[in-house]
Amino acid sequence: MFVLNLWRYRDFLRGAVQRELQARYRGSLLGMAWALLNPLAMIAVYAVIFSQVVSVKLPRSDSSFAYSIHLCAGVLTWGLFAQIIDRSLVMFVHNAHLVKKINFPRVCLPALAVLNSIVDFAIIFSVFIVFLLLIGRFPGLPSLALAPLIGILALFATGLGVALGTANVFFRDVEQMARVILQFWFWLTPIIYPLSILPESIGRVAAWNPLTPVMIGFQDVLVGGQWPDWASLAYPGVIALACAALGAGLFRRHAADIADEL
Repeated sequence: MFVLNLWRYRDFLRGAVQRELQARYRGSLLGMAWALLNPLAMIAVYAVIFSQVVSVKLPRSDSSFAYSIHLCAGVLTWGLFAQIIDRSLVMFVHNAHLVKKINFPRVCLPALAVLNSIVDFAIIFSVFIVFLLLIGRFPGLPSLALAPLIGILALFATGLGVALGTANVFFRDVEQMARVILQFWFWLTPIIYPLSILPESIGRVAAWNPLTPVMIGFQDVLVGGQWPDWASLAYPGVIALACAALGAGLFRRHAADIADEL
């Protein structure tokens, strides 16, 4: 049913994504360059602050670019995860005028949140790939593993985002609470630092984070040029499927009540 509705409204989704991009950068001198500058500024700050502390202990640091690649691998992919959740949190509240239209399939809103996030990610990640090619650090065949890694990350974020976005319609504190949790979640995920430098007690806690094996997988591919540990991805894969089922279930159960609540 969800897939059928999305296919039926594919032209609407395509046009909405294009309009969102145009509206976001209309009147801006730098235009879509802002999609690159924001994450690059964050990476630059972390590189300056942490490179002297972390890079010495970074595995696979056989190159002056190793820590920069490590940062990009984590920050850019975390950006996709966080952006899907952030957009999904407010997708119903900020589009109440659409939700109240009887002939509008509400499933298009989660789809737009995901599609817009993926477009932003594709822009910046494509530049990162070009950078890897220019410095001779493109991972080669293991880069094929990026597709399932991104798939797990996007599925996890989509399921969690839809569940939180649905709950946010009825309990508006969900939005603020989720954003606070995301800040802590970022630092509990081995993005800025390698997992190996953590004390054993904290490392055991971080290991339960379902994003930990996903991020390590990205780092294995992009920093080490090797295939990820597929067995370690079973845990986040199961969590992603569970979140997708939870999000779909909550959305289906409360879809009729969302318009009334808004």
